Amino acid sequence: MDSNRSQLSPMLRLLIPCLLLLLLLSPSPSLQQIQDSQGSTGSSNQNKAKAKIPEIHCSRERSRAAVKVIDEYLMPFVEKENYQLPNKCKLHPDGNLYKDQEDHKIHYDIHEWRCGYCRKVFYEEKYLDKHFDNRHFDLVNASHGNCLADLCGALHCDLVMNSASKKGKCNPAATAKNRHSCENLADSCFPVQGGPSANRLHELFLRQFCDSHTCPARLKPFSRGQRKRRSISYIVICVMVLMLLPLFYVFVYLYQSGIRRGTQDLRRISPDARKKKPS
Repeated sequence: MDSNRSQLSPMLRLLIPCLLLLLLLSPSPSLQQIQDSQGSTGSSNQNKAKAKIPEIHCSRERSRAAVKVIDEYLMPFVEKENYQLPNKCKLHPDGNLYKDQEDHKIHYDIHEWRCGYCRKVFYEEKYLDKHFDNRHFDLVNASHGNCLADLCGALHCDLVMNSASKKGKCNPAATAKNRHSCENLADSCFPVQGGPSANRLHELFLRQFCDSHTCPARLKPFSRGQRKRRSISYIVICVMVLMLLPLFYVFVYLYQSGIRRGTQDLRRISPDARKKKPS
């Protein structure tokens, strides 16, 4: 038994170094490989997160321009007629794809835009729009909302945007398409069989928006006018007039009271002067 142990001990002494060498030489994951694996995992998670964000092909800028046109050149006449737009009308204020997000924009100053959902502050409106796309994309009414940017051709949005000066030559095919879209809006929003108010607004919509879709352009859009907005200078002048008007009346009152006192003094002096004259 002792002889067997003595024979195994040299063999174990040889095997142990060999095993240690094998462990040292065996391939192990390097730091770079670990970082690469972590990076790939992170990128896959980011791709999954991006995949959850729905792609909405609707220009926010042109949608805002369409809202501005509707508010300034159409709604004053609709309000005057006390007319309710049908729910199927694409011009309905509640049908705007971005309505909820636009309502949650808080514009404090020229370089201060605040998110109404999470109160974050941004330097420009375009950065707030990107924030909405990345953080609050689930609040877009994608299922029932309308992309008002698609109506810009019919509503002449270019005239209220910076691209108005860059307008090219008249395209007959595009003009005919815009006129057809404009007339469809008039029929769906102001049906002729909807009563006297709908009839008048139908005719007004055609004159205000659709008649100018011709090549060459013979008529200018928005011929029926727009919402009258009071300028800041007008408001300032009115406030100053209201402030100065009481001062003017006080001045007139004091002036007239001074004249009355002067005439009374003269009347008192004249009899006394007559009595003192030598006989």
